[in-house]
Amino acid sequence: MQKEHEKFEESTLFEGLTSIRALIEARQEKNPWNDRRILRLLYAKESEKKLAKELGWLRHRAEEEGFPIVALPTEEISAMTTGNTHGGLVAECSGRTLSPLATVIASLPRDGFYAMLEGIEDPYNLGYALRSLYALGINGAILGERNWFSAAGVLARASAGASELMPIYTAEECEAADLFKAHGYRVVSADTRTDATLPDSDLSLPLFLIVGGEKRGISRKLLEKCDLAVRIPYGRDFRASLSAASAATILGYEIRRQNR
Repeated sequence: MQKEHEKFEESTLFEGLTSIRALIEARQEKNPWNDRRILRLLYAKESEKKLAKELGWLRHRAEEEGFPIVALPTEEISAMTTGNTHGGLVAECSGRTLSPLATVIASLPRDGFYAMLEGIEDPYNLGYALRSLYALGINGAILGERNWFSAAGVLARASAGASELMPIYTAEECEAADLFKAHGYRVVSADTRTDATLPDSDLSLPLFLIVGGEKRGISRKLLEKCDLAVRIPYGRDFRASLSAASAATILGYEIRRQNR
């Protein structure tokens, strides 16, 4: 764990084919909200035969994108990576520009579903939440000015590449709520201190969902901006909060169910 924590702050090394493929797909779709590039793709030379199919596909992409592919000893790959699931493939990447929400709000759909993840303590939990929300059809995510996007490689691995496939914008928390309200969205938060339960609440689009971290939750100032706070009902007495990723998954599923 020490090795991973040391690399949380700055990590643009994408580990494993899933993360690398997601970035290449985002590049191929020419998404204007993702300007990240692969600078160099590295693979474990001892695994070249095992990786023959993957390397064949990656060499075609390298010709299109203009990045080199370099073989390195397995021990060098292991020394630079944080996880154990890279499978002998890593990509050194550039940074990614996250646009301020205020500069794009006018162009966002009028019937969309966006979410803000506030106060999440580590990039893994953020990545797990983004993975679920992306699978459930979210249009994009909003992150605070202080976020885990500098640990992009860890985030991509935890989100199974979803963090590179979705639009992500930045805003101060209360500013984001105000901008979405002005754009015609209702602002909904998850909160344990409300009588409104998730299955009995109207979650029709357009919707801006706010999910807080399990330790700090959502600030009182931000809760006051919400049009509705909903509680996820438990099946028994349990005083602890769900993880942010679990809460985001449950909320996202109910929103999709009501708007299918």
